[in-house]
Amino acid sequence: MIMKSAAPRLLSAFESLLGVPLPVHVRCWDGSEAGPPDTDTQARVVFRSRRALRRILWAPNELGLTRAYISGDLDIDGDLYALLGVPDLVARIGDHRLGGLRPRTVARAAATFVRLGAVGPPPRPPAVEIRNRRGTRHSRDRDSESVSHHYDVGNDFYRLFLGPSMVYSCGYWADEKAGLDTAQLDKCDLVCRKLGLEPGMRLLDVGCGWGSLAMHAAREYAVDVVGVTLSREQRDLATTRIARAGLSDRIGIRLQDYRDIDDGPFDAIASVGMAEHVGLVNLPLYAADLYALLRPGGRLLNHAIARVRSLPDRTGRAPSFIDRYIFPDGEVLPLSKTIDAFERTGLEVRDSESLREHYALTLRAWVSNLLGSWDEAVRSVGEERARTWLLYLTASALGFEVPNRLTVHQVLAVRPAADGSSALPRTRDLWLRPTRAAT
Repeated sequence: MIMKSAAPRLLSAFESLLGVPLPVHVRCWDGSEAGPPDTDTQARVVFRSRRALRRILWAPNELGLTRAYISGDLDIDGDLYALLGVPDLVARIGDHRLGGLRPRTVARAAATFVRLGAVGPPPRPPAVEIRNRRGTRHSRDRDSESVSHHYDVGNDFYRLFLGPSMVYSCGYWADEKAGLDTAQLDKCDLVCRKLGLEPGMRLLDVGCGWGSLAMHAAREYAVDVVGVTLSREQRDLATTRIARAGLSDRIGIRLQDYRDIDDGPFDAIASVGMAEHVGLVNLPLYAADLYALLRPGGRLLNHAIARVRSLPDRTGRAPSFIDRYIFPDGEVLPLSKTIDAFERTGLEVRDSESLREHYALTLRAWVSNLLGSWDEAVRSVGEERARTWLLYLTASALGFEVPNRLTVHQVLAVRPAADGSSALPRTRDLWLRPTRAAT
């Protein structure tokens, strides 16, 4: 017999399993509600069917919850930031292990779920989830498939939340009120200035995206650029944008793995938002390849998300939402790992700048753009994928807003010149001075 008034019993069962009161308002398929009044919360969790419970029971961690949300079996009415921002809530759910609970607690919760009609075979995961992968992790073919999963979902979809800049990495918010497009333009210029670009130089843009950095460098600093990406859709749109800007004679975009570039040396190398796809096992190879492609005295700028070392390693844990839905095989490494790999290969690390708060602002702007174009986003990629991205961008914004979770660093390194010098001015004021062709 199926119980009525499911919400209070369901909320009580979850609180006993998690061992903490949940400051959320819950509404269930039978119309019942429980938890603090709506006036005391900014978001309501809606279990639209018992299938949402089955998803959570078969994967009692963040994966089960995200499957329920992405499929539409579970919904969030109100402010998604408010729900995901409940202190330690997501961490508790993501790290949850039934094995550490008292058998009596588990038995009582299980009995409640049975009476709610939630027991049954595991529901099929949402179609946008990656489950079975071929090939060796971080092999060329598998990396190509992983990048394609993330980026080849439609350039029009990305444009909805990235805006006209089409830059998919952390902006540089010198003025918080200036807006996303200005922040992305300022980031591109910051990269160019750190690299010391001058007319006639040859720049390699590793993971060039839709060509925005390459176009800024060619147009404003009169350099020749080679951009590489593993995304066909990025390559095609970047080539079109470059042609429309009249820069085809200065920029070449290739569908190519960084491990296959063989036409160095380059005077400067930018890798912005790409190193997260490299993986720890290939990090020494990545550093060695970039070193070999850089001329003596040339500069490398590596812009990448970094995991705070004190965070627990996910080795042996259940597959995460990010791995299954967003960045297959992606690895966010501690900054120390990147610096160590660079220094071991012979690069001299001269500067590292954290842009953590800048990424939080960027992500908030992307979420705002996506919500403002929600119906168009659903028409473009389907509701499951649109929900996936909304959840990912919102959770990421929160992750960058607090210290000791996630950060993002621009690491500037130099391949020493033949005489052993760094060929870098002694002060930041000097090596950050603009060298635009127009000036």
